[in-house]
Amino acid sequence: MRAFLEFVRKELLQLKRDPKLLPLLFGAPIFQLVILGYAATTDIRRVELAVCDLDRTSASRSLVEAFTASTYFELVASTDSQAGLDRLLEAGAARVALTVPAGFGAERIAGRPGRVQVLTDGADAAAGTAGLGYALTVLRLEAERAGVEPLIALREKVLYNPDLASRNFMVPGVLALIVMVMTMMLTAMALVREWEVGTMEQLLVTPLKPAHVAVGKLVPYAMVGFVEIFTALPIVLFWFRVPLRGSLATLLLLTLPFMLCTLGLGLLVSTLSRTQQQAMMLTAFVFMLPQIYLSGFIFPIQNMPALFQWLTYAVPLRYYVVILRGVFLKGVGLGVLWPQAAALLGLAAVILGLARLRFRRQLG
Repeated sequence: MRAFLEFVRKELLQLKRDPKLLPLLFGAPIFQLVILGYAATTDIRRVELAVCDLDRTSASRSLVEAFTASTYFELVASTDSQAGLDRLLEAGAARVALTVPAGFGAERIAGRPGRVQVLTDGADAAAGTAGLGYALTVLRLEAERAGVEPLIALREKVLYNPDLASRNFMVPGVLALIVMVMTMMLTAMALVREWEVGTMEQLLVTPLKPAHVAVGKLVPYAMVGFVEIFTALPIVLFWFRVPLRGSLATLLLLTLPFMLCTLGLGLLVSTLSRTQQQAMMLTAFVFMLPQIYLSGFIFPIQNMPALFQWLTYAVPLRYYVVILRGVFLKGVGLGVLWPQAAALLGLAAVILGLARLRFRRQLG
């Protein structure tokens, strides 16, 4: 028993002597709890709504106001054509699109059902299902307000994921997680291992420059990331039967800036850690889990407090999830996804710059 207690004492002293591990042990759980407490909500509110009012009568304006006055929807755009609505849905700027056709007001005056069209973005199954349900609620309340049995005949249609199958929504996100974990974790662990066993100094005395050593360490793990994609694709396509409506070349091209971000984060972690244990905990608790919470992969970004919504713009996984779902489910290309690609390239430049600065300082 005494030997056991001495061993426990030794472990506690070892933790105390590691100044970088203690903040991770006690600070990281609090950090995760705060983020999860705010972000982990499955309630869907303020669904992005786009409207195409082709009738432009008091009846159509009253219907649109019924949508915008509710707490269910947030009007993000109005357009004069169905093609404009389609572009907004493709780009992910709107989750629900309402079309009020010409003649709607005349039908209402004549006492006949006024027909409207509601399109939902099935690529986001949760928001699509909720948006459709909210639309039905608003239309029913509007009919009750008029004191008639519904003067609106709804023609509903779900785009991109007609069955609202959750696997089509979740599996591309899981693929993004695989790429992130493999490239970030392996890079951080491999570089820290070099410092831990003392072989990094041997590499640095070779004719190679420090930048060449760092890049040489990153390239193999970038290759591993692409291998993981090709390994996972058959499972995604043939086992889960998630459609790949876009181009594989586009998918691979837009994966590269995301990998630059994750590899850069792995390099940054290696400069902040001295042991593999530190690197693993720092990667998991500080860089991976917050990205999962704040990326929109599980929890809708529009439901988070404003501060956390702003924080999501610094999360690379947020943009890559949009890219994967756009390529797989919507079949869109660089013409639609270029904002996400540009954001990833910008984040990659910042992350790699910080990592390079820390790496050079560590050598000095």
